[in-house]
Amino acid sequence: MAASLQISAGQYSEAGRKDANQDFHGLVLPREPQLSGKGVAIALADGISSSQVSHLASQAAVTGFLQDYYATAEAWSVKTSAERVLRAINAWLHAQTRQSQYRYDNDRGYVCTFSAMVIKSTLAHIFHVGDARIWRVSERSLEPLTEDHRVWVARDQSYLARALGVGPQVEIDYRAEPVAAGDLFVLATDGVHEYVSPAFILEVLRPFRAAAAAGDATADALDAAARRIAREAHDRGSPDNLTVQIVRIDALPAP
Repeated sequence: MAASLQISAGQYSEAGRKDANQDFHGLVLPREPQLSGKGVAIALADGISSSQVSHLASQAAVTGFLQDYYATAEAWSVKTSAERVLRAINAWLHAQTRQSQYRYDNDRGYVCTFSAMVIKSTLAHIFHVGDARIWRVSERSLEPLTEDHRVWVARDQSYLARALGVGPQVEIDYRAEPVAAGDLFVLATDGVHEYVSPAFILEVLRPFRAAAAAGDATADALDAAARRIAREAHDRGSPDNLTVQIVRIDALPAP
């Protein structure tokens, strides 16, 4: 094990066939002592298509989370810190809708899905609201670390059961997973995961799993892999925005 946490990451986002990109994503790899105290934070959000302001909700959710999480008390756990920040963001988004012309129609307000992962020491902490997905990549499959908050009322008709900004309170899924050097994670919005097969994602990421021990992945190579996965969704007919994040654990600190 290394003296500190080390990761490699790649990210890609585009509007796809839509006029505007309502997705937003980000990653913070802080220096010490915050790296040991707070860890690495990765987040993405997806605005709902019925709203003309949901891109603002997505940006506010991701930037607010990545900034405010690192400003929480050192004594707080990752779970306490992240959940308090997310509840504050949710309340702010809901208030923005209530103060706007969309106060009687949440489907047009400041609403977005949100998924994040905080890697601290030898644990990955998952926070999730909505229908983006986070997977751990194994040799033969994608292990889901989130569950879609979507209700299907017909074969081709569904609605979000949970999202940030819908109400004054929000229920946040949380789980903690032990991690090991070489672990590979993928985050993707629904515009990607509904159109790309797990087999394709596994094929694109196979070289990075094989190279894990050597630690020779570069940010450019992981960015290209994220773009390749997103473009596959586009080529398969996705009408939505496309966002992919890839994170690989290169080294872990001593427990």
